[in-house]
Amino acid sequence: QVQLAESGGGLVQNGGSLRLTCAASGRTPASFFMGWFRQGSGKEREFVAAIGWHGGTTYYANSVEGRFTISRDTVKSMMFLQMDNLNPDDTAIYYCASIRPNSPHPTQLTEYEDWGQGTQVTVSS
Repeated sequence: QVQLAESGGGLVQNGGSLRLTCAASGRTPASFFMGWFRQGSGKEREFVAAIGWHGGTTYYANSVEGRFTISRDTVKSMMFLQMDNLNPDDTAIYYCASIRPNSPHPTQLTEYEDWGQGTQVTVSS
């Protein structure tokens, strides 16, 4: 099992930027993919971005493409989400997650088995 801890959330104005960090501990994330998901108030948790841990292949939700950038540091076992040009629709709790081994479906929430506690991102209008 991989223990995950997010940080970097906060309150930002419309058009602002934040950088989220996910630190992994315990079993080294050997899974093919790690991802970011978010859940707004009264909404279902949704896919945001994912990255291949070894090859660095990236996937993004249409709603964040061009504004968010996912990256990772395999030496430090950390993952990042740079969020630019934020808008109020981005307000949510953001979670990092580790996919179950050998899953080829990095955008599907049900494929992820280890989750962090989440970090709140609030964008004011």
